[in-house]
Amino acid sequence: MASVLIQNGSIVNADSTVHADLLIDGATIKEIRAGIPASAAQTVVDARGLLLLPGGIDAHTHLDMPFGGSKSADDFETGTRAAAIGGTTTIVDFAIQARGTKMRTALDTWWKKAEGKACIDYGLHMIVTDLPDAGLEDMDEMVREGVASFKLFMAYPNVLMVDDATIFKALRQTAKNGALICMHAENGSVIDVIVQQALAEGKTAPIYHSLTRPTVAEAEAVHRAIAMAEIAGVPIYIVHLSSEDALNQVREARDRGLPAFAETCPQYLLLSLEDVADIGWEGAKYVFTPPLRERRNQAKLWDGLRADHLQVVSTDHCPFCFADQKALGKDDFTKIPNGGPGIENRLQLLHHHGVGQGNFSINRFVELVSTAPARIFGMYPKKGVLAEGSDADLVLWDPAEDYTISAATHHMRVDYSMFEGFRVRGNARDVYSRGELIVSKGEFIGKPGRGNYLRRDARGGAWT
Repeated sequence: MASVLIQNGSIVNADSTVHADLLIDGATIKEIRAGIPASAAQTVVDARGLLLLPGGIDAHTHLDMPFGGSKSADDFETGTRAAAIGGTTTIVDFAIQARGTKMRTALDTWWKKAEGKACIDYGLHMIVTDLPDAGLEDMDEMVREGVASFKLFMAYPNVLMVDDATIFKALRQTAKNGALICMHAENGSVIDVIVQQALAEGKTAPIYHSLTRPTVAEAEAVHRAIAMAEIAGVPIYIVHLSSEDALNQVREARDRGLPAFAETCPQYLLLSLEDVADIGWEGAKYVFTPPLRERRNQAKLWDGLRADHLQVVSTDHCPFCFADQKALGKDDFTKIPNGGPGIENRLQLLHHHGVGQGNFSINRFVELVSTAPARIFGMYPKKGVLAEGSDADLVLWDPAEDYTISAATHHMRVDYSMFEGFRVRGNARDVYSRGELIVSKGEFIGKPGRGNYLRRDARGGAWT
């Protein structure tokens, strides 16, 4: 591969910002210092006025995911292409173990989904739905295959939900194999009672998806998950945390010194229940779980990001087209496919509303969207940092570019945007993945199938 010298840019990491040159040799970063001569590389890029950021890492995506006879609209080609255009160079997607099968089957299935399609590097979490005693050895086998994290559900009874005993067995196994448990934390049994009551009362519109999932049900499950992890003596990671009530549980645990980690998503930071209260069937676009919350929660989540009570911002990207897929729940909100699009817009939204609005520094931005997920999920320092010897995954970011988000111009394979009309300042201009220019001036020029599967390290380092 060619050598590339990027000159005159500001190199931004989670812990520093320096004005220096960066030399790429093949797939890795060879040198970072001021004054690298142009003769050192075959190609010289002038990054004057631009920021050099580590490629974004989206640790929560659902590409080509089956749901109720349908599947998420983006596959590994369209989804990772959109991610790259938005400045994300690595994702961690979710393989789903079907009940009564071995995890190995799910892993092989998801490898095949990505083969020949992934445009950027990808790792896999394993969703555990069935864990007999013999399944504990399955977890160990997955760790050897580079699956360093497992997701369990406390919601969706009779579909994905597992009981506390299963959760605790999985937690104890990670004490031995070093993996990390990711928890979808909502009290699914209680929520199901509330949902059935709403349906019996004829309350079938999309808004009732939110109204039947109270924040206390999320907080209770977060508290219970952290308690089980504390008993097992292991860390835990709460996915897509959405409310102040749930955040309080994480904050209190961290204040006691427990290794409790959590992510939130742009939709919870920027959209609210009040935004969708009066839009009728259009509200199906915003049916995802946990649901949108009252606007008062947003400021608390921003506080959590500033104070490091929340460590990561991921997307939970799981798009379903409004015209046909969301329509499956036209007469029953429980049948609306859960999920929304966002993989392309994460960095734009977080830069504008985070850095641009003074919520946190550019260095904290890098930590939230790249460095922290790399550390927590066993990819650092190969990913998540601009450093000599690291993968040459980097974004030339124009902090002054104005951009309007719209389904008419986005690259995700879905017919709406959750952030339609949002005006943002700051956008990816050029994107390199392992030294290869895959996005140039906002246009994807890479090839499908070039993305590598990442064998991630257990005990990523965030709690050691």
